[in-house]
Amino acid sequence: METRNIFFNISPIDHRYSLSEATVFEQMSACISEQAAIISCAKAETALVKAHLSMRGELSDELEQQLDEVVSMIDPAAVYLEEEKTHHNIRALVNVMKKMVPQKVAPLVHLGATSVDILDTALSMRVRNCVQQVLLPELRALEIELCSIAEREAETPQVGRTHGQHAVPITFGFAMAEYVSRLGKSILEIERHSAELKGKLAGPVGAYNGPSMIVCDPEELERRYLGYLGLEPSEHSTQLVEPEYLLRLLLECNVAFGVIANLADDLRNLQRSEIGEVFEYFSSTQVGSSTMPQKRNPWNSEHVKSLWKAFAPRVVTFYMDQISEHQRDLTNSASQRFIADYLTGFALAVARMKSVVAGLQADRESMAHNLAQSGGKVKGGVLAEPAYILLAEAGVSDGHEVIRRITLEAEQTGASFADVLRTHTEAYEKICAQLKKLGVVDAESFFSDPARYRGLSAEKAHRLSAKYRELMKK
Repeated sequence: METRNIFFNISPIDHRYSLSEATVFEQMSACISEQAAIISCAKAETALVKAHLSMRGELSDELEQQLDEVVSMIDPAAVYLEEEKTHHNIRALVNVMKKMVPQKVAPLVHLGATSVDILDTALSMRVRNCVQQVLLPELRALEIELCSIAEREAETPQVGRTHGQHAVPITFGFAMAEYVSRLGKSILEIERHSAELKGKLAGPVGAYNGPSMIVCDPEELERRYLGYLGLEPSEHSTQLVEPEYLLRLLLECNVAFGVIANLADDLRNLQRSEIGEVFEYFSSTQVGSSTMPQKRNPWNSEHVKSLWKAFAPRVVTFYMDQISEHQRDLTNSASQRFIADYLTGFALAVARMKSVVAGLQADRESMAHNLAQSGGKVKGGVLAEPAYILLAEAGVSDGHEVIRRITLEAEQTGASFADVLRTHTEAYEKICAQLKKLGVVDAESFFSDPARYRGLSAEKAHRLSAKYRELMKK
């Protein structure tokens, strides 16, 4: 078959991203390309022959090796050419294989199977392999990079933000630990669901009609068939494997995709000129703008978000493929083929996010500056919360209102929140007394340094990075 110049390909996955993320693309292609689809179906067909021979006690090592060699010699172009005659992809593969296997076992090729016994089983194999061999290693590597940042920056003060406004202090490591936790849990779920994908050999309606004409125990034949492929039978089959096994895996992939897109958004926003708290690696030859030479755009983070926008909506199709009329209709035949695009798009986004995080640097000076200036119009206003809480703990029922008035006074005078608070002697003394009860050292200077009010930010960052680093090893 003629090889097409990649620049004549329609999907950007097959030209732009096959070049920019070449290693991941090649790994995914080996698992889930059209060639991989044909080869996986051939593996399923040979597994069925092995199962037949095994049930008869006629499977020798030599014969098993011969069957494996047939799979390695399958030419997808020859199968496609045969399909031009049959207009049926599996029958085309069967016709090609019958000419390649030893003559004495040719009658056993596809015997007792319907097309979807091969197709659904082969799809489970391909998806399992690409998830376990490519996606999960990339995800784990990204998670480890996130753990490293959370650990390295666990003590780095940063202002927290809610609604796009300064909130109360945290640490940058704590901010990254959010993604360590969210992505880490999703990785574990993806791993679990990938191991639970199923296959089948139950015939056109799932009732083992055909296999029951061959062996006395059709379910044992199915178990042996799937055993050669490292799969287990679907608990109940129609012509299809129960779709929820694959659906749950794809949905969890979409969960992880959303976590990564959220991370990309946060990192992109932290690189805004007026924030400037982190920056992506920018090479000496890289260009940020075609007209503004000074620009260093966060394009990699934007790229990840853009891939998420393109692929996340496909979850609707995954749900639609859950429904099939009676024992089977063919409405998933085209749509299901695009699972390969989705998983590849996801893998490319993970790889790009990994490179962003690996080269990410925190601008600690900018973080310290922003925290020092935090509180909107009230310098140090982010410490209004602890002041109110401590005052209420001291028995002042309208503590919130007392502190609110102090923040207004600071705003009107231009003085810092800490300086104005000290002028309210009664409230300030009660607050300091409460701080001393909590064991806070040098309570009088607490409100002069917002970084001291960080809660358990550093502890959580250390704890979560250690936890998920260890889980990724397992």
